[in-house]
Amino acid sequence: QVQLVESGGGLVQAGASLRLSCAASRRTFSRFAWFRQAPGKEREFVAGISWSSGRTYYADSVKGQFTISRDNAKNTVYLQMNSLKPEDTAVYYCAASTTATLGMMGMDYWGKGTLVTVSS
Repeated sequence: QVQLVESGGGLVQAGASLRLSCAASRRTFSRFAWFRQAPGKEREFVAGISWSSGRTYYADSVKGQFTISRDNAKNTVYLQMNSLKPEDTAVYYCAASTTATLGMMGMDYWGKGTLVTVSS
């Protein structure tokens, strides 16, 4: 059974930075992605990365603010979040796909999520 375990969430003030981590129990994926779900809103794509090439993809709302990266040796994907705003408050989920997709429906495995709260 594949597991994805997120960590790094917490409560921070606006303008602060956080780095989320997603550790995978094995490396058999084509794509990793971060999604988030704010209170009362639908889950949305945040950022994605190709495991083989390292190519990255971002939602327009976080371009220039968030950076996704991977550590092949640790089977871990990171999401560096800078200049956080109250509207970034959400549960952040790590997901992985065995195919070349970043769509929510194409993700094969999901983590349980980590809460990020940004106070004003």
